[in-house]
Amino acid sequence: MPAYAMPDLLNLMVDTGAADLHVRVGIPPCYRHKGTLKRIAGPDCKQDDLEDLVKSIANDDHLTAIRSKGGADFGFAFGTKARFRVSAFKERGNLALVLRQIPAALLTIDQIGLSQMIVDKCMNSPRGMILVTGPTGSGKSTTLASLINLINENHDDAHILTIEDPIEFYHPHKKAIVTQREVFSDVPSFGEALRRALRQDPEVILVGELRDLETIEMAVSAAETGHLVYGTLHTTGAAKTIDRLVNAFPMNQQETIRIQLSTVLMVVISQILLKRADGKGRLAIHDIMVNTPSIAALIRDNKTFRIPSDMQTGAKYGMKTLDGTLYEKYVEGIITRADCMNKASDDRGMMEKLSEYDAEMASQGKVPEGLNQPTGANRGH
Repeated sequence: MPAYAMPDLLNLMVDTGAADLHVRVGIPPCYRHKGTLKRIAGPDCKQDDLEDLVKSIANDDHLTAIRSKGGADFGFAFGTKARFRVSAFKERGNLALVLRQIPAALLTIDQIGLSQMIVDKCMNSPRGMILVTGPTGSGKSTTLASLINLINENHDDAHILTIEDPIEFYHPHKKAIVTQREVFSDVPSFGEALRRALRQDPEVILVGELRDLETIEMAVSAAETGHLVYGTLHTTGAAKTIDRLVNAFPMNQQETIRIQLSTVLMVVISQILLKRADGKGRLAIHDIMVNTPSIAALIRDNKTFRIPSDMQTGAKYGMKTLDGTLYEKYVEGIITRADCMNKASDDRGMMEKLSEYDAEMASQGKVPEGLNQPTGANRGH
């Protein structure tokens, strides 16, 4: 008898609200809950256990890919309880599994932490490109799905086309029509899906990942030709996102892509996820750039290093910087001082701001939170 059954592991994830499940040979399964990995009380997994678990959720194509390429990524539904994104792969000659639970309920504007101004710009722009960026596990897919859902609920003149690998959130038809195509299942590649997309009368196109030059090129072209294009990149920070897009092109094309981006790029939302200081889950910390005439000129002139400065003074457009958001959430008592310092993009600048804050608190006879006192208490504000 296998040591673990997949339905039992999936029920545990659903019941605890776990984000991820890791299964490896030599240790019991582990699940990630509120950012912390916890081991299940039970025996160590063996290779036979992994084979049984993989076969219970993978189809023949996935098993062939694991054997021939060393891994396969796919999604599946656990009845009506939840959907999961799966990475099954080989490591040290053994099989391994990582499952991510895709929340059944989409988040509200308040829950994803975006201002109404930014949401309106993302929802109601008639054309252009909206990018949501951040490291793996930063909630990009959740933010995008919530924005797509708002369009679905509010625009009866929209055909929304999503291209994903794999499909994560299922979007039923509401006011809009939603077409969801899964790469390797419905269509062989992102590039092929984008080529076909322009003949399918979409107003909104979501590209699950801008992972190569062809996909980036075609997504920019779609945005230029009157479509609202959403996409993701694994970058942190708006300026770095623009550099990443430009650097994907050969040198002789980089000036052209900078000019294109300066006109089609509407908003870049970069985010990371941090644990709340009170232990009650996690929250997204945002770095948000809105393409104003000033920022468009910086993109065209290859001066992206000056974009953060414009973002610092762009609050009236809904802009915010990562470091500014970190500091704000620390002062509000929502995140710890350690996270505020460790996640800052400008270490020295953050230390100076914290020193000023400490001095202000001391002048009021208050004791600022120390490095070893990560409480969630409000600090008198």
